[in-house]
Amino acid sequence: MIDKKTTCCFTGHRAGKLPWGFDEENEQCVQLKTRIADAVEAVYASGIRHFICGMANGADIYFCEAVIALRDYRELTLEAAIPYEGQSNGWPEREKRRYDRLVSSCDFQTLVCREYTHDCMMRRNRYMVDASSVLIAAYGGERGGTMNTLLYAMRQGLEVIQIGV
Repeated sequence: MIDKKTTCCFTGHRAGKLPWGFDEENEQCVQLKTRIADAVEAVYASGIRHFICGMANGADIYFCEAVIALRDYRELTLEAAIPYEGQSNGWPEREKRRYDRLVSSCDFQTLVCREYTHDCMMRRNRYMVDASSVLIAAYGGERGGTMNTLLYAMRQGLEVIQIGV
């Protein structure tokens, strides 16, 4: 059983809400990836050993890759919290392959809903927050799922590490 006290989850904007979109060569994107990796390393140093990622395109994928990179030389576990089967359907082929590779690299996979529903993303986000003591948020101030998850985590008393986008 995973201990909530040593678990961290992540929320962040999808590529479409990021100023650079899918251009990961953009300097702002490179800087965000570095800040995410630094936050992951910092919470690991504080005792976090289990990480949960919602696997959306954009910042979630950056978080997942940062945890995998840290796992290469540290003992930790990574969980993919998948909101519904076929989450990556409709993504560009290259992004689908990346998603599949990352999901298969996770130690655990939690499927929140079998099929898409109007609230499956929110249910996934609440699952992650309810299972964690720390939330890392890459947030730029826009309304939406990231803001809702951040506010829910604060109401639940999680330690929140906010990274500006």
